[in-house]
Amino acid sequence: MATTKIPMNVPSPRVDADQLFKAFKGRGCDTSVIINILAHRNATQRALIEQEYETKFSDDLRKRLQSELHGHLKKAVLLWMPEAVERDASILKHALRGAVTDHKAVAEIICTRTGSQLRQIKQVYFNTFGTKLEQDIESEASGNHKRVLLAYLNTTRYEGPEIDNVIVENDARVLKSAVARKHKSDDMTLIQIFTDRSRTHLVAVRSTYRSMYGKELGKAIRDETHGNFEHALLTILQCAENSSFYFAKALRKSMKGLGTDDTALIRMVVTRAEVDMHYIISEYRKRYKKTLHNAVHSDTTGHYRTFLLSLLGPNV
Repeated sequence: MATTKIPMNVPSPRVDADQLFKAFKGRGCDTSVIINILAHRNATQRALIEQEYETKFSDDLRKRLQSELHGHLKKAVLLWMPEAVERDASILKHALRGAVTDHKAVAEIICTRTGSQLRQIKQVYFNTFGTKLEQDIESEASGNHKRVLLAYLNTTRYEGPEIDNVIVENDARVLKSAVARKHKSDDMTLIQIFTDRSRTHLVAVRSTYRSMYGKELGKAIRDETHGNFEHALLTILQCAENSSFYFAKALRKSMKGLGTDDTALIRMVVTRAEVDMHYIISEYRKRYKKTLHNAVHSDTTGHYRTFLLSLLGPNV
């Protein structure tokens, strides 16, 4: 469930465009008006506002936001504007071809999306940037990390609820041998099972592995793999079982300790606000005995704080 609060009576795109145009006039801009409009419109409504703004004022709304806003607020608002597939493609491009490769962001997008979503992302990525997503992964990732990303990106997985218990038990046995990493083929076995099986199947494998060997599959992966390869495998496994907890945990990590990883915080709040943020908020409160709203409030300031809290909805 989404957490963005859309007014019962939404103004027309023309009215919203007019209000935004007025907010940009004069020295500086009226940031509160920008937040009050854009943070409370869904993707379709935002797209219509953009169209109306360009038609009426012969100006690109995103470019105007780029010039008028600053800092983390600018990053958050500009990431919020596109629809989900365009946004994911943009995040991947920046993560892969930015000044520093953000491997965790790449895994977060690729390893948490469905097969149909990934097919759309690949198409938009190529149409927008003129290069295949796979080519940029080939260039920027390496070793088993590269192999698992490419396999997850290009494998057609069954996404339904049915499982075959015989295959589940066999996969548990094969994984037990593979995580021991006694043969070069073991890594490819891990990649094949983690990228070929449905989420429902992987949840069953995890449970069966625990029953058969008295150990968590996730712990076995952490013990026997490392680095970006380990992170990608665990992202797949954790999202199969409880994607809300995966994002709650990642959000907490972005705000834990000295300093805030604002890039990660912005990315997760923006990408999940119209998807499942309601469940993530509930999971966060259950796991950490603190509301996500309060955590974000403590780690952000000013209009940036106001914008993120608007996307999170009421403090529950």
